[in-house]
Amino acid sequence: MSFEDRLNKIINRYNSLNDILSDPTKISSQDFAKIAKEHSDLSEINLEAIEYLNNVVMLKEADEILSNKNADKELKDLANDQKKEAKANLAKIKEQLQVMLLPKDSADEKGSIIEIRAGTGGDEAALFAAVLFRMYQKYAEKMGWKFEILSLSDSTLEGYKEAIAQISGKGVYKRLKYESGVHRVQRVPATEANGRIHTSAATVAVLPEAEDIDLKIEEKDIRIDVYRSSGAGGQHVNTTDSAVRITHIPTGIVVVQSEKSQHQNRAKGLKILKSRLYELERSKKDLERSELRKGQVGTGDRSERIRTYNYPRNRVTDHRVNVTMYNLEEVVAEGKLEPFIDALIADDQAKKLAHDEFGNDR
Repeated sequence: MSFEDRLNKIINRYNSLNDILSDPTKISSQDFAKIAKEHSDLSEINLEAIEYLNNVVMLKEADEILSNKNADKELKDLANDQKKEAKANLAKIKEQLQVMLLPKDSADEKGSIIEIRAGTGGDEAALFAAVLFRMYQKYAEKMGWKFEILSLSDSTLEGYKEAIAQISGKGVYKRLKYESGVHRVQRVPATEANGRIHTSAATVAVLPEAEDIDLKIEEKDIRIDVYRSSGAGGQHVNTTDSAVRITHIPTGIVVVQSEKSQHQNRAKGLKILKSRLYELERSKKDLERSELRKGQVGTGDRSERIRTYNYPRNRVTDHRVNVTMYNLEEVVAEGKLEPFIDALIADDQAKKLAHDEFGNDR
C-alpha cells in the first residue's frame, strides 16, 4: 500500500465514522464510546491527510502545465511557483504525518496508577521512595492532572515502603510510562556520621488506568476479606474493621487497602486491581510493548537503573537517553521532568521512524 493509499484509507474511515455517529441511536452505548474515541483520534490526522493530498493534486497540475508546450510563459511561471510551494508543503506535512502514523499505544491517552516501592537500601530507600512520590505529585500539578493518593505504607523517618496514587488527565500514560523502572539515588544519609555516600534504589511502576470499556471484573472472580488493621503505619492505619484485602482468584493478584473508610478501601482497591489486570492483559497481547509488572521494574537492586539522582554533584542522569541535568533540587522538588520525558518520547519516535510505512528498515 502506497503512502497516498494509506492516507485515503484514513480519510474514508473518518468519513464512515462520521456517518455512524450522525445517528447514535443505531449503536449501543459501549460501541458509541469506542467509535467516538476512534473518531477523535483520527480527526487531526484526517485534516493533515487532506492537506497532503491537496498538495499532491497541486503538484500534478503544475507538472502538467510545465510539460505543456503550448502554455505561455506567464502561466508556466505561476506553475513553477505552485510546484515549489507544493513540494515544500508535501515535505513538511509528510514529516508530521510520519510521526502521527507511528504505531500508537492504545493506552496513551489514559490516566495512570503509579506505584512506588522502596528497593535496596533500607530506610534510605524508603526516604527516596517518598521523594519520588512527591516529585510525581508536583509534576502532575504542573501538567494540570489530578493526583489522588490511593495507599501509603509508612516506614521510619517519614519514608514510604510503598506509595500508590491515581493520576487522571489527558495523556498521562503517554508521558509517564517511561518512568517505569529502577531509580537509583546516591547521597549522604542524615544518619551517616562519617559523611559516606550511600546508594539506594526505589522501583516505579506506571500502569494505564483501566476503564469499564477495557475490562469487567466478574464478582465470582474476586474474594473480599475485611479485617482489623494493626501494626506500624502511623496515621494511615486505624484500628477498626476497615482494612480490605481483595484477591483476584484466577490470577492470584492481591490488593490490600487499610485506610479509615471500608467503602473507600473497597473502591480504591478495585481501581488498583483493575489497572493491574488491564496491564496483565496488555502484556499478553503485546509482549514487545508491555511486560509483566515484575519484569517492568526489575528486582529493585541498585545495579539495575534507568535514572540516577546524585545529590553530592547536584546531578540527575537518565541512562537510556544519556540526558544529564545539573539541577537535582529543581527536578525532585518542582517535578522538572520535561527534559527527560521529552527526550524519551523523541527517542522512541526516532526508533519507530527507523522503519518505513511498510515496516521495513530505512
